[in-house]
Amino acid sequence: MLSGNIFHIYNHANGRENLFAETMNYFFFLERLSLHVLPVAHLCAYCLMPNHFHLLVKIRQEKELNDYFQQKQTQTDKTATGAGVDNSRRMNDQQFLEQKVSKSFSNLFNSYTQAFNKMYERKGSLFMQNMKREEVDNDGSFCKVVHYIHGNPVHHRFVKEIDQWPHSSYKLFLSKAPTKLERDYVLQVFGGLDWFIKYHQQPVDPKYKWIDG
Repeated sequence: MLSGNIFHIYNHANGRENLFAETMNYFFFLERLSLHVLPVAHLCAYCLMPNHFHLLVKIRQEKELNDYFQQKQTQTDKTATGAGVDNSRRMNDQQFLEQKVSKSFSNLFNSYTQAFNKMYERKGSLFMQNMKREEVDNDGSFCKVVHYIHGNPVHHRFVKEIDQWPHSSYKLFLSKAPTKLERDYVLQVFGGLDWFIKYHQQPVDPKYKWIDG
């Protein structure tokens, strides 16, 4: 995942299991997301469904990534002298940065799974092995993906209206409360809040049903 690029990321629970068994699981997932992913990516939109999720993220710029991973490496070196010398030399390597970004997402899934397994006395993987990702390379596709993500609960018939689902980012765009979402950036791409709302009143484009119909 190249720095500065935008990706629609999604994943599903293994088999017929659910990722979220109760309300507090949704909030815990967002906490883990904030800890592991937001240092390497801006969050543009999300929707958490009982057995799958969708994220739209913009990978941070190379300098931000270098600074973050270098700081983490320094912390590692304090506890294991010399352990990170080779990694430090590779911080400016694009492929290496991509691997580190992907590892941040893996850390999200692993940490959530460990906590979920402990709470519900289960064992084994919770998520499908490989998360799916699609690059979003223009403003038109960006708007369609945001709309698709927010419309997912309607498509799956959990609610009748987009704003009725409590575990998506949609209503955060209608609020002025502090948020970790890139609210201003997203609204700018849509042309402002009024156009954002009008766009979400359309039917979802069936072309953008990547997962679970």
